[in-house]
Amino acid sequence: MPSGSRMIFLSTSLCHATNLSPAYLLYLATKGAVEQMVRVLSKDLAAKNIMVNAVSPGPTDTNLFNAGMSEDVLNYVKGLIPAGRIGRPEEVADAIAFLSGNDGRWVSGQVLRVNGGFA
Repeated sequence: MPSGSRMIFLSTSLCHATNLSPAYLLYLATKGAVEQMVRVLSKDLAAKNIMVNAVSPGPTDTNLFNAGMSEDVLNYVKGLIPAGRIGRPEEVADAIAFLSGNDGRWVSGQVLRVNGGFA
């Protein structure tokens, strides 16, 4: 990768939630590993001026998130978010655009949580 490049990983705000079921164990283990990769790679690639970060979305209104979700469950999840709503895909995209653009040129080794205060 050339100098000035950006690496942006995707994680999940569930890595920072405290009340999860055991069913999430493998998923969260992989996302926790991603977040550690960000920390280590950012230090390794800094000398080459390559910035390494991650975006960690909370519940986001996508087909995958909504698949099989009842209205009751959706309302429960909304209640867990201080902003009182599910995130929108464009809000996650805006965070990625920031990190990949000139405004994010001095940001590295960070996990940017885009979650309305969820975690």
